[in-house]
Amino acid sequence: MMNFPLGSAGIGCFLSCGGGCRLLRHLALASCFITANISFSDNAVATEPHVVIVVGTHHYSPERTMPQLATVLGRIGFSVTVLLPEGDPEDNANGSGIRGLEALDQADIAIFFMRFLALSDEQFAVVERYVLSGRPVVGLRTSTHAFRYPKSHPRFEWNAKFGRDVLGTRYVAHQTGATECRMVPSQSKHPILTGLENNSFVSSGSLYLTALQPGCIPLVLGTGKRDAPRLIEGPFGTFYLPQTATDIVAWAWTNKYGARVFGTSLGHAADFGGSASMRVILNGIRWSAGLVPLRQNEEIPTFKVAIR
Repeated sequence: MMNFPLGSAGIGCFLSCGGGCRLLRHLALASCFITANISFSDNAVATEPHVVIVVGTHHYSPERTMPQLATVLGRIGFSVTVLLPEGDPEDNANGSGIRGLEALDQADIAIFFMRFLALSDEQFAVVERYVLSGRPVVGLRTSTHAFRYPKSHPRFEWNAKFGRDVLGTRYVAHQTGATECRMVPSQSKHPILTGLENNSFVSSGSLYLTALQPGCIPLVLGTGKRDAPRLIEGPFGTFYLPQTATDIVAWAWTNKYGARVFGTSLGHAADFGGSASMRVILNGIRWSAGLVPLRQNEEIPTFKVAIR
């Protein structure tokens, strides 16, 4: 098990993993950025796909989990850049959004962990440019509701569009408590599910309800509960949530821009400490990048962070 903390909450970070089996840190006080180079791959080659992980929330602590996920990806054939915001980026509370998004222009695959952003014109243009390019996309947990622009804003439609058109579903609603997960039996041979011998596992994250687009391939189902049925009326619509609900936790898709997409509501900090949930995440990333899945009997690297 790995436990490799980098940086700290509230510090804007630009972290690169790849090449050289070393860790270098540099703190530039003027910009409050940290840079690092990390590689754990014994057979790193120049053709390693370049992953850019965009962290755009502190919800579920991705500022702590994504740097550690980067070290894992560095061990299984990727070079990785992680973009961490300075302070809380939601609704542009930090006044600076996410710096360094230009790294997406050199990305072979993007992993998004974002929530309720209101990026500037310049920063949003970089994200949109990547999306329109048709390069692979991975969306974790809250990325189905990555943006929250006001109704009067010209990008208001992206509040639903990013989830729906880029990842395969807009945000609907969620249950409470843990989610009991199992593979979709008809998809047991899908590459992303390779090695998931025990087809059931538990995610500490609550179940997200979905509205998957045509063509999405459901891979993992989840069942979540709440104390009592509830009628929800809010900005995402009006929904009646039963006490127990079952929905899709992970899916594969090719979106309208031509991108291979792996979407999942996995991403709770504890999900990275479970071998089954971590296998689904890593295989999903590899599938999106056009790589073969991890071997069926391969030990899955996991890590744990303090949950808050």
